[in-house]
Amino acid sequence: MWVLVAFACGFGVKQLGMPPLVGFLLAGFGLHALGVKPEGDLELLADLGITLMLFTIGLKLNVRALIRKEVLVTAVSHTLVWIVVVVSCLSLITLLGTGYYFDLPLESLLVIGFALSFSSTVCVVKMLEEASELKTKHGKTAIAILVLQDVLAVLFLVASTGKLPSVWAFALLALPLARPLIHRMVTHVGHDELLPLLGFFLALGGAELFSLVNVKGDMGALIAGMLLASHTKAAELYKSLIGFKDLFLIGFFLSIGFTALPSLDMMLTALLLLVLLLVKFVLFFRLLTWLGMSGRSSYLTSMALTNFSEFGLIVADVGMENNWIPDEWLVIIALVMSFSFVLSSFVFKRAHYVYAHYNKLINRYEKPESHQGIHLPDGVDIIIAGMGRVGKGAYMALEKQYDQRVCGIESDAERVNLLREQKVNVIAADSDDYEFWQAVTKNNISLVMLALPSQVEMRSTLEMLRMAGYQGKVAAVARYEDERKELLSMGVNVAFNYYSEVGSGFAAESQHLLESERPLDIASQV
Repeated sequence: MWVLVAFACGFGVKQLGMPPLVGFLLAGFGLHALGVKPEGDLELLADLGITLMLFTIGLKLNVRALIRKEVLVTAVSHTLVWIVVVVSCLSLITLLGTGYYFDLPLESLLVIGFALSFSSTVCVVKMLEEASELKTKHGKTAIAILVLQDVLAVLFLVASTGKLPSVWAFALLALPLARPLIHRMVTHVGHDELLPLLGFFLALGGAELFSLVNVKGDMGALIAGMLLASHTKAAELYKSLIGFKDLFLIGFFLSIGFTALPSLDMMLTALLLLVLLLVKFVLFFRLLTWLGMSGRSSYLTSMALTNFSEFGLIVADVGMENNWIPDEWLVIIALVMSFSFVLSSFVFKRAHYVYAHYNKLINRYEKPESHQGIHLPDGVDIIIAGMGRVGKGAYMALEKQYDQRVCGIESDAERVNLLREQKVNVIAADSDDYEFWQAVTKNNISLVMLALPSQVEMRSTLEMLRMAGYQGKVAAVARYEDERKELLSMGVNVAFNYYSEVGSGFAAESQHLLESERPLDIASQV
């Protein structure tokens, strides 16, 4: 039954332009209100989803990113300042006599402040994935901050539960020595069903290994993924697991709704706490700009992190078991987290649109030397947005005829450096950056080709092109026929259905073999 309700709610909110995860949250609370009892398998699905999610994050994580000052200083400073601000606000509400649930001792307020300090790894990763922004600068910064927040949460759980890591936990420091063996396994496993099966084994095996020595298992899944991040098949392994991860995470979102049935007072309290999201955004934004990030990257990173986390529920549950906070606060934190998911998912979808309108105001707070200036090479009149396999293939085909008149743009800085080593004319830029397309309109670009991996990113980029006043031609790649029709309805001149038309391209490339003077005698070559 819960599968049907989850699908119906997810499908319904998707038609309203919101992510399906919002519908899954509503489904959980709705089923709970109807008296439906959660099945044991639901918790298992939720745990599998979280474990796979952390493993896939590790596959894309650069360890050096965690020690950058804008990551390390921001994560620690935000947590400390946030706790002080939240405790002060809750104490003020208590003094004003306007909140029954806020009349708590300092110890309880500190636990609540700490529980609300985290941003949701599940929500943020989901939003960034849908927008294809995991490898952008703001995406990488947000993920790195989330990982450090998770480390702080693990330290709290270890300290609060009284479970010290086993003496054998020091042996985990030798895990990097196993990297060559793990890499060899991935290299020789092939490309079929054994690849995702190996991914499951490594994710669950890493989690179990850490649990055996009294260290949180989810950290084991994350580190197992990090050991494979440099492998050439890391991206392929990620894609093979992404469907399983999304399916299992439905169990997590449903399980939130089964936490407890809220009362009206609890809902009003949660709505009041939702105002603190504005404080969270301002803290992140000012810390990041102070540490030298550009206004745009700081703004988008802060927008992604402006929500409350599922880790807050875990912290609150530990606090409840130790009698540090009343039972009602577990429900309140579950509610405010759910509300923040809905709000964050809706607001982040419009983040680029808001930046396009208020970029001057946002950039006012950045340091002068940190503004991201983007300069197109001279003579360029064809731009290819997205330099993955399709974009790079298009570039190679056009470069033969148009030479330096073709330029690619790519949001992944590491891929940009790799392409430049191959003498590809490419610059680092986000395809949905309004300021970039403003610069493009001044350079008389005649053709923009969109080879982006996500339909969401396609829509956002086309919106930025329209707002910037671009008057040239636009071509785009679509994966499905309905997406191709949508792109054409949005003003794209040519939309190429990759899956249906790749066969005709293959035939065209092979046709010259039939026209050769000497027919191929394959049998004689065997």
